Amino acid sequence: MIEQLRNIAVFSSLSEESLRELSNCMECIQYPKGTTIIRADKVEPYFYVLQSGIARAYSDGENQQITFWFGQSGDVLFSFNSYINNRPGYENIELLANSALIRIKLTDLFLLYQQNLEIANWGRKIAEQELIATERRLIDRAFKGAAERYRDFTAQSPELIKKVALKHIASYLGVTQVTLSRIRAAH
Repeated sequence: MIEQLRNIAVFSSLSEESLRELSNCMECIQYPKGTTIIRADKVEPYFYVLQSGIARAYSDGENQQITFWFGQSGDVLFSFNSYINNRPGYENIELLANSALIRIKLTDLFLLYQQNLEIANWGRKIAEQELIATERRLIDRAFKGAAERYRDFTAQSPELIKKVALKHIASYLGVTQVTLSRIRAAH
């Protein structure tokens, strides 16, 4: 398991001892495409790392779902509000492909944070990186046009264009599918 973890970027900074401690709390699981692993309005007791597959985070709006994040192999999946406040989250996280995940119970992870400073700093760094990424998406959505956001998306995640339904990409970009088709035709 430790060698497997070394190949996942999110774990690469950890020492052998910390990886061993973390691996004792981990469970490898697989879910089929379409599974919602995190549900809005529920306290999520787990922290996930996507080993393989694709995920999306979304919120339900009036008669629509708003996608605000895509995850790929190596990404972490968790409800920020559950992680920080032990309260129900705002997001749903759905798997868009058959996926293999590593699952860690938050109570076990928090206990490790108390016992191992390296793991605590690792967890803090993950939370900080997720906050920065969220801030970047918010700023991009406020100041960049849809065509520029689409260009950025295809540059950063070209494989997702082929694997994710256009309705989810359109939602992520904040446009209709018709507008997305026009943007794609222009590129």
